[in-house]
Amino acid sequence: MKGIMNGIRVVEVAAWTYVPIAGAVLAEWGAEVLKIEHPEVGDPQRGLVTSGLVPSGPGGVNHMIELPNRGKRSVAINLKSEEGHQLLLKLAASADVFLTNFRPQARAKLKIDVEDVRAVNPDIIYVRGSALGQRGPEAERGGYDNSTFWGRGGPADIISSPGAYPSSQPGPGFGDVIGGLTIAGGISAALFHRERTGEAVVVDNSLLANGLWSIGATVLAADLFGFSRMPSGDRKRMPNPLVNNYKTGDERFISLIMLESDRYWSDLVTKIGHPELAEDPRFVDSATRATNCVDCVSALDDIFASRTLEEWKPILMDVEGVWAPVQTADELLRDPQVVANGYLREVDSASGTTFQMAASPLQFDGELPELTRAPDHGEHTDQVLTELGLDMDTILDLKVKGAIL
Repeated sequence: MKGIMNGIRVVEVAAWTYVPIAGAVLAEWGAEVLKIEHPEVGDPQRGLVTSGLVPSGPGGVNHMIELPNRGKRSVAINLKSEEGHQLLLKLAASADVFLTNFRPQARAKLKIDVEDVRAVNPDIIYVRGSALGQRGPEAERGGYDNSTFWGRGGPADIISSPGAYPSSQPGPGFGDVIGGLTIAGGISAALFHRERTGEAVVVDNSLLANGLWSIGATVLAADLFGFSRMPSGDRKRMPNPLVNNYKTGDERFISLIMLESDRYWSDLVTKIGHPELAEDPRFVDSATRATNCVDCVSALDDIFASRTLEEWKPILMDVEGVWAPVQTADELLRDPQVVANGYLREVDSASGTTFQMAASPLQFDGELPELTRAPDHGEHTDQVLTELGLDMDTILDLKVKGAIL
């Protein structure tokens, strides 16, 4: 893939998924990303597999580490030691971006806050990802995507029935990967600004801001119309029956989103084998379909229930309006559009196991990215410090002192 970030160096002092996956995106785009990890425990997300809380994949693949850390180099440094702190500052002095999700007090205690890093590199882009933002009474609070993006940020409420237990987010890392891509975009904008003006800026993002952004249309409507959530209607009474989900004969679902219903009604019912519905006086136009929506939805329910999803797919391929199958995660592995566009890439693990992993959702000049595995804990410590100018005797002395792995 075209390395649009070639020559950019990122020093990442971050853990878990939300902020590290921003570094993974930049690495995919060609940046050199140095992941700084504690010499003893590393990124705590490694422990989800090593402790047995989450199973590893074939060949020992740690999928919780692979997604947010592919393409990086791991450097294990004890930032609490004076020697480790100085090593970090030396790395930051030659970097373009400093990326962290440490909270304000931790950054101050470790002396890695904006003014500390800018003291050795005034031109560095300093990037902070947080749970709740850098200001306000809860700036020190931590968070995860299921709690802060999904819960506090609003998505959990708007998809749940009033009074019911809110649904958890659809899967691990759901809000994290959205936030990470947002941060990568912010870093790109900051680098462009520095290139144009010479000014280095501080970039901030939070899980709360991302959650709010994701339901921004609902929040705007809540302010304008004075309600706490969008009204959730009965699917049988959809004013436009062509904006609805329908169950197939094998308990699968098809999503129809045909907003211009008068444009698509006749074509749809004809191609699904019921042209008589195009002339049915109850359904001849959008107004009558809205008036008779219960009958219209019921008619479509009966039709879609008559075949399996696989039987419907070739039939619906010729329909003019927009429709989509509601797919499972494993079906995405075989989705012909996913395959044709290279949205999943093969990666070889350190043990030789090959697996498929989602690339970031941007391509440049149509070129497909070549993803590489996440590093082992501290895998590149000696290599990076040698590049920094340290000789092996010095590196061994730092190991003995516990400053590095």
